[in-house]
Amino acid sequence: MIRRLVVVGVGLIGGSFALALKKAQAVQCVVGVGRSRGSLEEALRLGVIDEAAQGLEAVAGADLVMIATPVAQIRAILHGMLPHLPSDALVTDAGSTKTDVVSAAREALRSRIGQFVPGHPVAGAEKSGAAAARPELFAGRRVILTPLPENPPAVLDRLEQLWVRCGARVSRMAPHEHDQLLAAVSHLPHVLAYALVGQISRDPRAEQLWDYAAGGFRDFTRIASSHPEMWRDICVSNQAAILRELDRYQAELGRLRGLIGAGDGRALEAAFRDAAAARDAWLARFNAGS
Repeated sequence: MIRRLVVVGVGLIGGSFALALKKAQAVQCVVGVGRSRGSLEEALRLGVIDEAAQGLEAVAGADLVMIATPVAQIRAILHGMLPHLPSDALVTDAGSTKTDVVSAAREALRSRIGQFVPGHPVAGAEKSGAAAARPELFAGRRVILTPLPENPPAVLDRLEQLWVRCGARVSRMAPHEHDQLLAAVSHLPHVLAYALVGQISRDPRAEQLWDYAAGGFRDFTRIASSHPEMWRDICVSNQAAILRELDRYQAELGRLRGLIGAGDGRALEAAFRDAAAARDAWLARFNAGS
């Protein structure tokens, strides 16, 4: 049982973490910390949090602190909370990049780095804010922990079990491995969705194009409604890995462009068939929760 959970950044992820632990009856009191009083009041009204605070002194007395903000804010948050952080409190995050977060944590926490366990719930939606939070968000979804050598095994096991109580499937890997993998299957798709919407919106025929856009465009670009500040920070912090994936994607586009230019219908169909089969196989695994 967590007596006092402090969530810094009560949005989709932080709010859903709080609600999931509440549903599992694994937490007694949830304190929300945020920049906007209005957002905190909404979280209170919705029952996502039990108390609201705008200062990091709220971590005093915490058993667990979840930092669920854009990654560029984490360094300042760790520095700000350190004077108030109990020596036995567990601190984790939900950032979509990990190498930069680990660097920030080492700088801020120094000898107390063992209290910080980096994490990333690979779950989300295109909507943000406490109103989008839901307790089942992590059910069957993967949560990646990127442990540090200084983390005591009991601390790692405790955090892993809390995520399991949220319904998640927990994996562990090194921070750099996390960043390379997520650049391909999470960060790159968001960049592509933003790029396509930006291209259409700047086209002289934009109004007509919007009128004729349908389900395929909607499905492909759904994630372009995601939190711009968060994705700005991800692209900056995981720059090298994302650029590598963009280069690979451009090479694949070049291959398809060549086939289209040559009018090679047989090769195009084979490429599309292979891609469809690969996606169907992945979707079956995803739906089975493997």
